[in-house]
Amino acid sequence: MGKLLLTALLAAFALAPSPGPADRSGSAADRPEPAAADPFGADLRARIGRAQAYADSRPGVTGIVLRDRSTGAVYRSPAAGTLIWACSTPKLAMAVDLLEREDAKAVTLTAEDRDLLHRMLHSSDDDAAHALWTRFGGEAEFGRRFPAYGMTDMRFSDRHPHHWGWIRTTANDLDRLIGYVLAGRHRDHLAGELRTVDPNQQWGVWGAGAAARPGNKNGWSDDNDDGSWIMNSVGFAGPGERYTLALMNDTRVVSGGDAVGRETTTKIAEILFGGYFHT
Repeated sequence: MGKLLLTALLAAFALAPSPGPADRSGSAADRPEPAAADPFGADLRARIGRAQAYADSRPGVTGIVLRDRSTGAVYRSPAAGTLIWACSTPKLAMAVDLLEREDAKAVTLTAEDRDLLHRMLHSSDDDAAHALWTRFGGEAEFGRRFPAYGMTDMRFSDRHPHHWGWIRTTANDLDRLIGYVLAGRHRDHLAGELRTVDPNQQWGVWGAGAAARPGNKNGWSDDNDDGSWIMNSVGFAGPGERYTLALMNDTRVVSGGDAVGRETTTKIAEILFGGYFHT
């Protein structure tokens, strides 16, 4: 009997599964999860770090929002929610509003109106914007609908007339606005306008370079409250307008602040996208 018992025990031991590596390392709950891949990718993530470091080294403050419309990845700088004068960037929201109001048969745009709209986007023509703002309802019409296009942070100034030129907004607002434009039925028309702007707007997001096929709507002005310069740019870069970029820069520089802010915003776009795309 002793010999038979020993034989049975040896057979049972041989059939038992031996512990593998997973068994020796503890339960699944004890093991670390694999790191998720960065949706921006290593190259663009490194570029984001360099762009933010550059922005931090420049005079004033710059709000930055970069979005990958393909993966949904978003980078927001610490100043992305800072209210800064919008300057001419609301002209893009005005264009959206007019086109959608015409879709709804609430207004009829004449050939003259369409020319004003083109001039407002192409060269940021203030007179064209004033004419459209006055003709189509001003704050009562445009202003109340701007939040529907993503400008939920915007504030009209109580110390100035309530019109497109006296709005404070954020880079977050401009990010949502350009996203609305590119998701809308007038995407091709508006993207075409932004991709063919006058040389006076070929800075900021335009710094992404020709290979990125960028488009942008820029806004710039000296700040009448303190004399510093505001230099803003919102637009897109990459195939299919994959990336959007919103930049709001308050230089806090009185003399030559326009050149300083133009350099800051353009260089940020160049750091992010220069050489990133190939022709």
